[in-house]
Amino acid sequence: MTVARHERLRHGGLAALEICAVAALYYGSARVGLIQQLVRGQVTPLWPPTGIALASLLLRGPQVWPGIALGAFLVNVSLGPSIPAVLAIASGNTLAPVCSYVLLRRTGFRTELDRLPDALALIFLGAFTGMLVSATIGSGALALAGALSASAFWPAWSVWWTGDAMGILLVTPVLLVLRSARWPKKAPPSRWVEALLLLAATVCVGFLGTGTAPLLFLGFPLLIWAAFRFQLAGAAPCALAVSTFAIIAAAEKTGPFAGHDLLTTMITLQAFNGPASLTALLVGAAVSERNQNQREIARACRLLAEMVARIAAGGHHPILPDGRGEQEEHGGRTRRPA
Repeated sequence: MTVARHERLRHGGLAALEICAVAALYYGSARVGLIQQLVRGQVTPLWPPTGIALASLLLRGPQVWPGIALGAFLVNVSLGPSIPAVLAIASGNTLAPVCSYVLLRRTGFRTELDRLPDALALIFLGAFTGMLVSATIGSGALALAGALSASAFWPAWSVWWTGDAMGILLVTPVLLVLRSARWPKKAPPSRWVEALLLLAATVCVGFLGTGTAPLLFLGFPLLIWAAFRFQLAGAAPCALAVSTFAIIAAAEKTGPFAGHDLLTTMITLQAFNGPASLTALLVGAAVSERNQNQREIARACRLLAEMVARIAAGGHHPILPDGRGEQEEHGGRTRRPA
């Protein structure tokens, strides 16, 4: 066997393994997402597989799309209502993250999410625009198959679209953060204490918000705290946790969602989840960009100080901003150094 053929087989095996891993993650996260379904047993206010699908495309490339298609088919084949509808829904679930991936790549999106334009692109192109594809194809397939009435089409479409968009806004940033996360070796003990306090406060707000008192809004100060102190590494998991508690409260009709119909519940839920995810992404990216700019300024100041020190040590005169050197007296004559 030639070396080239061996390399092709090795790369082919790795690609097949990646596809199977993406399909397994898609299927497993879909089963978790279906626990909180609100429409026809298969439309949920948070669809984690879309976040996993887009993160897989961003991190591993477009060659993993068959894994997304396979996972989407396996999830929907047990839900029905018919094989043509299942194929249409699986196609929409595959095309949507692929469209989001293409749109993000055309804008120069960086997976570090350390710039404000990257956060805006993920929100408006990756989530809001790309997920129109899956919501439209999926709801249309259910309507054509007779599983949705005409009056139920738009409520189902809105839940489908917001569920997919929330999957992008809440799950994708967490996966991108995990990919580049490093264990902080030099973090002081006070930093760990602060992180534990943030975690405990998030859990307390979640349990209070899913109880009788509608206190979910207390999650917003926690999101701002996490974004300013820990940037996206803290804000993204915090937003996912707070939104998950809100979805549980909506599914159980407790807290601020008690006594409302489906449409009112969805409006209230997404009026909370949308700003929560936007706050985490935008503030976290803005703080990261500010910190990066400060580091660049500090680095430029150090380089400038080193240049001035070298010039002073070597007895050379600096070049003025207009390109002329300072005048020097040599033997009663004035000359301009080059």
